[in-house]
Amino acid sequence: MFFREINEIDLGETPVDNIFIDIFMPMTNGTYVKVYLLGYRYALDPSNCNVTNQTLAKNLNIPLVDVLAAWDFWEKKGIIKKHINSESDEWDYSIEFLNLKNLYVNNILKDNSSEKNSTTNLLSINENPNINKMFNRINEIIARPLVPNEKIQILDMMEKYNMCPDMITTAYSYAKDKKGVKSVKFVEGIIRNWYDSKIYTINDLEEYFAKHSERFALYKSVFRELGFSREPSAEEKKVINSWVDDLEFTNDVIFKACSKSKNTSNPSIAFIDGILRSWHKKGFKSLEDIENEVKPTLNKTNPQFKTKFHNFEQRTRNYTPEELERMILENQKNKFR
Repeated sequence: MFFREINEIDLGETPVDNIFIDIFMPMTNGTYVKVYLLGYRYALDPSNCNVTNQTLAKNLNIPLVDVLAAWDFWEKKGIIKKHINSESDEWDYSIEFLNLKNLYVNNILKDNSSEKNSTTNLLSINENPNINKMFNRINEIIARPLVPNEKIQILDMMEKYNMCPDMITTAYSYAKDKKGVKSVKFVEGIIRNWYDSKIYTINDLEEYFAKHSERFALYKSVFRELGFSREPSAEEKKVINSWVDDLEFTNDVIFKACSKSKNTSNPSIAFIDGILRSWHKKGFKSLEDIENEVKPTLNKTNPQFKTKFHNFEQRTRNYTPEELERMILENQKNKFR
């Protein structure tokens, strides 16, 4: 729950359309957002008619070039318009903030040529279990909820490249793990590269990674063997890497250890790690070593296991029967003296 404290002191407010917060703000970095918001604040206050881009740069403590780049970005998005003040100075311009409500009505609600992009259709698509599961998984990967505009872009991406939800979530995970990037645009670049490489399914992707990124494929295979649908954490990847780098086990030995998880109700990377390290201590290197393991049994005739009787036999085996009988009789006589 979110709520505001009631304050009787009025220091002024800057109302910002939710359309900007929900759709446009997640599209870019914090600097561009700060430039837009501060400029919008000045636009709502008639007393700030002499504010310039240099003023914004000074107040935000950023270079002027960043302010100008921000306006270029927002102009491309169609939410501001530049008005040149001087023909001799291309950087001398005023900013007009366009009405986002009108923009939304004119460019989205009235655009019926593409029904898939309508809000109503997006809500109905969200009811699809597979699509809803994909969106939830992406929310976990990027650590925030997707905004409606991002969902629409993802659905467009799926249709454009004919990709299933699993491929989209895998692309997001790959983007985060490899580049630390979570934007829809970057993910679409990954999907486009896969499409150009004739990678259309998870199986195609695993074959591709088997040739180009064996370690990433190993993570996916291990988790599939364990029945995990999530992505491995950084610590889990570190443990899996140690199986190859430190213990020097091949993939077939690792998968053999994973198969032991069928004997436990709560499989985990730690469980498999324990098995592999046990095998390493025993000197096992291959599947043949593991399959030829023989459990030690107690051999009753093993000369290493000796009793007092064996010692007695060793001391008396050179006596004749008569000598032994005489020794026993003399021993008995001594007891009754």
